[in-house]
Amino acid sequence: MAVEAGYPAAPLHHLALFYHGSDEYSDIVAKFVRAGLEVGERAFVALPGHRLAAVLGALGGQREYVAFADMTSLGRNPARIIPAIEAFASAGSEPVRSAAEVRESTRHEALINLAFAAACAQILCPYDAAALPDPVLADACRTHPLIAGANSHEASPGYEGPGSVPESCALPLPPPPPRTKVLRYDTDLRRVRQFVADGARDASLPATTAADLVLAVNEIAANTVRHGGGTGTVSAWLTAGELICELRDAGHITDPLAGRRVPDPEQAGGHGLWLVNRSVDLAEVRTGPGGTVTRLHVRNRGSQPPAAGSRRHELGHPGDDGRGVDAGGVQLLGGRR
Repeated sequence: MAVEAGYPAAPLHHLALFYHGSDEYSDIVAKFVRAGLEVGERAFVALPGHRLAAVLGALGGQREYVAFADMTSLGRNPARIIPAIEAFASAGSEPVRSAAEVRESTRHEALINLAFAAACAQILCPYDAAALPDPVLADACRTHPLIAGANSHEASPGYEGPGSVPESCALPLPPPPPRTKVLRYDTDLRRVRQFVADGARDASLPATTAADLVLAVNEIAANTVRHGGGTGTVSAWLTAGELICELRDAGHITDPLAGRRVPDPEQAGGHGLWLVNRSVDLAEVRTGPGGTVTRLHVRNRGSQPPAAGSRRHELGHPGDDGRGVDAGGVQLLGGRR
């Protein structure tokens, strides 16, 4: 077998798909991606915008673990595609945003209208209309009262009002993978800290990153004890390149800007979510009268794949099915290496 310099000898599966109709297209592509996710591979999906939305919809909760790009833009010059795949294969999902990041970016845009409602300010947010999927552009219209043009601006027909969060980033979060480890806790937060520290160690997080994550989870758990009914659950699982911790309790956060304003240093309390947002790479919060879910993402740059049967394997990796996990494998739309 001839192998180009710099690449290990490995089987290549380069498939052509001849589909009949949009439904078959979405179903087969989603099945292809899902098969990779189930054995712990990373997924990078590059499709034209209208196709991309359909496939992500077919993936449901599993799209949480997929990096994606619009092939309409990426493929305009086909010479850019191989470098994009190589960048993803060698450095994880850095070239594109995850579904979770897109959701939280949209939420941020909506909350700007609330945070600065009384301010005398102008804020311009560029969006690549040729490259971004239609749902992202539609949400931009919902979260911006005005649309800028070359020489003027006009009212956005889809604007939903100050503080109104589009449905796409207000729905319940996708469920954790099967067999995710869960710890129930009450006032003994030492067990929570140890649970997270064990997960961070098994995920090979750097010491400072692990300490930040333990601190963030402890802050949320302490809020549970004080304001969330006194009991809650914490779970942890691995995706390719991330350790995720999720806390659930019966509390209800009524301030939509909690954790997004600089707290008064003289104020006792109220610093928890502010500290959390500065301790992790991404925090997702869903709250209502029925309770609160807080999902914390920490990237593990340069992580090594977990060995089959290791404690790291027990955390609840999407590929935790007893067959072993190779987090270094890559499931690519149009190729696998």
